[in-house]
Amino acid sequence: MEAEALQKPFDIVIFGASGFTGKYVIREALKFLNVPSSPLKTLALAGRNPDKLAQSLRWASRPSDPPQLPIIKADVADPSSLSSLFRQTKLVLNCVGPFRLYGEPVVAACVDAGADYLDISGEPEFMEKMEIFYHDKASGVGSLVISACGFDSVPAELGVMFNSRQWVGASAPNQMQAYLSLESDKRIVGNFGTFESAVLGVSSAGNLQEMRRMRPRRPRPVIPGPPPSKGSTIEHQKQLGLWALKLPSSDAIVVRRTLASLTEHPHGLPGYNERDDHVEKRKSFWSAVKPAHFGVKIGTKSLFGILKIILTGISIGLFGLTAFGRRLVLKYPEFFTGGMFRKTGPTEEEVNSATFKMWFVAQGYGDVGVASSGSKPDTEIVTRVSGPEIGYITTPIILVQCALTLLGERANLPKGGVYPPGIVFGPTDLQQRLQQNDKELDDCLLSYYLTHLGKTAGILYQSRWHYVVTQISSYFHWHLEKELIYLDSSLSFH
Repeated sequence: MEAEALQKPFDIVIFGASGFTGKYVIREALKFLNVPSSPLKTLALAGRNPDKLAQSLRWASRPSDPPQLPIIKADVADPSSLSSLFRQTKLVLNCVGPFRLYGEPVVAACVDAGADYLDISGEPEFMEKMEIFYHDKASGVGSLVISACGFDSVPAELGVMFNSRQWVGASAPNQMQAYLSLESDKRIVGNFGTFESAVLGVSSAGNLQEMRRMRPRRPRPVIPGPPPSKGSTIEHQKQLGLWALKLPSSDAIVVRRTLASLTEHPHGLPGYNERDDHVEKRKSFWSAVKPAHFGVKIGTKSLFGILKIILTGISIGLFGLTAFGRRLVLKYPEFFTGGMFRKTGPTEEEVNSATFKMWFVAQGYGDVGVASSGSKPDTEIVTRVSGPEIGYITTPIILVQCALTLLGERANLPKGGVYPPGIVFGPTDLQQRLQQNDKELDDCLLSYYLTHLGKTAGILYQSRWHYVVTQISSYFHWHLEKELIYLDSSLSFH
């Protein structure tokens, strides 16, 4: 496998590089091209229109002159063009969406060519369909296929794993709720591709359930204590200062797939030529991960913001049911979403001013032995992941760092197969790569708080991944929110 990879002229092909997100992926990849410490030595761009690809390369290279990169014409409507191209590369980064429409030919061609594949899809139906139809073949030929390598769903996967690993000793989580907050000095405008995928997803929601019924039931992780109640539709999360609403995102589904894989493989997935030290690292990492019921909510600081999200969701739900409705809402997204999405996407100023925070609030037991008695959770751990704008900055950063991790640690990863990102990248240095990627802005930090409800509480926080523990006495209440914010640092994707 290594000999075949060495003979391929390209380390990475960015496919669909002329799209909204694609040009940002080019810009991010160029930062690591031919850098001494980077495994990325050769890069090619591919898509339907070479002129637009060249234009994207010029945009991504500014203010410098664009490098001389191969620009190759390839189209999902021409499978032979994909196959011939992908036989020349170790790894394909697919930026062509919606993936339910255009993703499968790319996956099929990668598997046929024995190339590895990463994408930025947040579409559960597409991801699970690829696993059903291509996992066995990909495992056999040595093609590693990993979706959701962008904001969907790496921050959720890293956040869940990090929070879970703080439950040490006899403690264990029962439930974990993520609260996503999008912030900006200007208007927040979402990625149109994400909106289009959501609209199309409404019309095919039944397909996903049908596929799941056809598959053998996967083992479920053992989680101590009773399952959490559904709770109210709208939650006022006073601790975080947010109004929150359940978000039908792919994050919860992707996390559940990772936890299902971990249940099947308690020590994680072995690499095809794994180093002995990495075997021990992998086993140690996964032995500390404790599963929990997981969900995601979107949060805003005002109730009006939640109502705006609800109205957008109603528009997508109603108009997405018919072909005429889908055409209408996709033609005029700004009108039907109150400006939350538009076909031209956000301006550069809007992109640069936007940030996100994702809080992970986990509740469980200080001693797992009491869970069987029906006791309520008595311990809470809160962690936070934060970063810049999610669609055009955070997503390219994560995708490129996943690619560099795969290239640099390929022998320590599974030979092939179709997987979610968490089960593959969990024990790798992806977190450290994301941290070290911050060259210009704030320090990349990750913090978390531990609360023993009704007992002595500890504030724990991490600076550059070294723990500092400060014990405080008496009860720890969330009315100390302002003090918490001053202590807080976050894992930032810059």
